[in-house]
Amino acid sequence: MTAIIPDLIRKKRDGQEHTREELETLVLGYTRGDVPDYQMSAWLMAVFLRGMAEQETADLTMVMAESGDLMNLGDLPRTVDKHSTGGVGDKTSLILTPMLAALGLTVAKMSGRGLAHTGGTIDKLESIPGWTSELEEEQFLTQAREIGLALVGQSKDLAPADGKLYALRDVTATVDCLPLIASSIMSKKLASGAHTVVLDVKVGAGAFMRTLDAGRGLARAMVDIGNRAGRQVRAVLTDMDTPLGHMAGNSLEVLEALATLRGQGPHDLTELCVALAVEALAAQGEDEAAAEARARATLTDGSALAKFRAFIAAQGGDATYMDDISKFDVAPGRADVTAPEAGFVAGIDALSVGRAVLVLGGGRERKGEAIDHGVGVELLRKPGEAVQAGEPVLRIYHRDGRGLDAATRLLTEGLTLSAQTPAPEALILDRVF
Repeated sequence: MTAIIPDLIRKKRDGQEHTREELETLVLGYTRGDVPDYQMSAWLMAVFLRGMAEQETADLTMVMAESGDLMNLGDLPRTVDKHSTGGVGDKTSLILTPMLAALGLTVAKMSGRGLAHTGGTIDKLESIPGWTSELEEEQFLTQAREIGLALVGQSKDLAPADGKLYALRDVTATVDCLPLIASSIMSKKLASGAHTVVLDVKVGAGAFMRTLDAGRGLARAMVDIGNRAGRQVRAVLTDMDTPLGHMAGNSLEVLEALATLRGQGPHDLTELCVALAVEALAAQGEDEAAAEARARATLTDGSALAKFRAFIAAQGGDATYMDDISKFDVAPGRADVTAPEAGFVAGIDALSVGRAVLVLGGGRERKGEAIDHGVGVELLRKPGEAVQAGEPVLRIYHRDGRGLDAATRLLTEGLTLSAQTPAPEALILDRVF
């Protein structure tokens, strides 16, 4: 096999398109260990420099998806999956998935852990004692059928080619490549088996895609891949210059999610969850106006909260935490970042907040590191709100002062005030479907 690999590297180096069979030779050969790192690294750099055509990207995605196990959700009704490209304070999955279950859809989902400044759904749920992300396949499918919601950690057998390729991209400066990003995300979504996929593509300072044009490019690529694979895929581009909601940090975000499920959540978080629910229902053929009314009702009639409680209990979690929030481990230390002068909050840099949570111990630099679920940051004011000199704008939840000085510095540097009320920024920037 290795004799033809240089020809394939040369072909991509010269800007030509691969056939599906050629991609299988490369990707499956690398996954099996037949193609060495140095040859795959050369090919990845050729892709980085030359790009890939739409059909070529779709073929690469399917090859990666089929490199391991494929979840069969065919016996489950109205299956839907949701993916976020990562942000700060993004606890959307904790709210949206029980909303979708309450709306009659089935969410049988695999989620990941946080890395660097972005949080992970599994980490947040593990703030609830006893909750486990490990289910046998039959238990996973049975729970999804009975409750409408089951969520587990990503399996090593699901799209294993992606795991190997991403590790190599990470050390060869080829991460920031649109077809490779799109195929990485969508290979796991396609392997997970849901018919409908809703994508939340974050754009801004705290997101991987920093500009709207870059976000649109990624969204269009992922929607195109899904459509070519026969799935219903919709993408919403959302702002991540400012953290979503008021809380960043694992336990704090679960508490905010519970408030939202009771209809008492912050406006931006509530509106995003409703918008994503509407996209899922619209993809299944429902009228958007009626879908919005139904989605909002789940947050006021208790049905979404009931689904969340049932989901937590089914996966071993202590459901009493849903009713007694004082049980959550929240770090006891408090320190405020105050306004140096009177004015209006013009900006709270999402990346600075994410990094602050990281240095406090609430995130991980490397996979497998332990985290402190109780630390985090609370936004006491959001952009556009007035503030007086000396008034707290951000609150740090720390444990014994760990990382406090660094977090304070990051948050102070990320806070911007203005003399006039800043123009409001849209939360939802675009839709692609």
